[in-house]
Amino acid sequence: MERCLIKIEDYNYPLPEERIAKYPLKNRDDSKLLVNVDGTFKDEKFVNIAEYLPENSLMIFNETKVVPARLLFQRQTGAVIEIFCLEPYHPEDYQISFAQTASCRWKAIVGNVKKWKGDTLHLYTQADTSAEITSIDMKANLIERVDNTCIVEFSWDGGLSFSKVIELCGKIPVPPYLNRDTEAIDYVRYQTMYARNDGSVAAPTAGLHFTEREIGQIKAKGIETDYLCLHVGAGTFLPVKSEFIADHKMHSEPFSVSVKFLEKLLQFVNNKPVISVGTTSTRCLESLYYIGVHCIERGEPGFVDQWEPYRDEGYSYSAAEALDALIVYMKSHNLSQISSRTCLIIVPGFKYRIISYLVTNFHQPQSTLLLLVAALIGEQWKGMYQFALDNGFRFLSYGDSSLLKNFY
Repeated sequence: MERCLIKIEDYNYPLPEERIAKYPLKNRDDSKLLVNVDGTFKDEKFVNIAEYLPENSLMIFNETKVVPARLLFQRQTGAVIEIFCLEPYHPEDYQISFAQTASCRWKAIVGNVKKWKGDTLHLYTQADTSAEITSIDMKANLIERVDNTCIVEFSWDGGLSFSKVIELCGKIPVPPYLNRDTEAIDYVRYQTMYARNDGSVAAPTAGLHFTEREIGQIKAKGIETDYLCLHVGAGTFLPVKSEFIADHKMHSEPFSVSVKFLEKLLQFVNNKPVISVGTTSTRCLESLYYIGVHCIERGEPGFVDQWEPYRDEGYSYSAAEALDALIVYMKSHNLSQISSRTCLIIVPGFKYRIISYLVTNFHQPQSTLLLLVAALIGEQWKGMYQFALDNGFRFLSYGDSSLLKNFY
């Protein structure tokens, strides 16, 4: 595939500011649903999604949980500095880092970093700050600068876990294109109803529409459900600044799946539909194919490079062969779960190996997420987005949803 010839300007469309959903609807499943499973576009209600899902299929959700990753600190001069936690640095494991009770180090984006001269910062507090928060006495120290990020060491008193500390002191990082500060509603609604694994700094927004009602209807139709975990990073909001997509560096994100999950997935690939809820689930699922290929060709799993799927010679292994190789590796090494990272980029020309259907929101112009949709439905994406604009659909994270079928 001549990926170098893909120009990001060819994946642009007019998105008026008023079409961006700044707040969620009253009820999660009040949203609209654009259905495109036969090459035509249908304006539906999300609550009816089960009617359009194929029977005897497997629906997969990302159960990551958004953490209050924005923390405000203050210098002795009075200057306020925001530290946006991206991912744990030491301990590197998410669960271990969140369990720390005195200190930990995180990779972070620091606002006004030029004003931080390396002095110890103290948690920013105001007159109405609760006694519980002030008693934590949280501090931040700059360890080193790495490109556009920093390594920051947090320390605190009180014996609370780091997860509890940021729950009390942090803010949910709502998307920058909302152009507003975090509000009370975001702590509930910028989170899926099934979120349970702390680690994301952005929500897997396709899942925000689901309630117990839809899940029940899906299961009643005989559709199986399962969960994986990919922690969504801030890179999901990064625009493509290069003229050609080949020059764009894709962000890396950690994920984990269990051997039981893989065994169930193996029962469906190649002969039964797999429905992915969200682009994050999709990137994880499609990465599993290449990790399985690593097991076949190298004898062990490895990191998925962003352009690996596009090598000239391609891969002839079936999805079943790749997943089976990964399962065999895990069992031979007594692994009940495998954790890895992926920087997979999905652009037109990509061959989907795992998923048959995708549930997803409407994405920003000239974004890698829009390219992922175009890779799934081809040039239909233009008509689909125009249909959405013409029919009152709401866009981006708090916007409406779509159900798409893989046509390739």
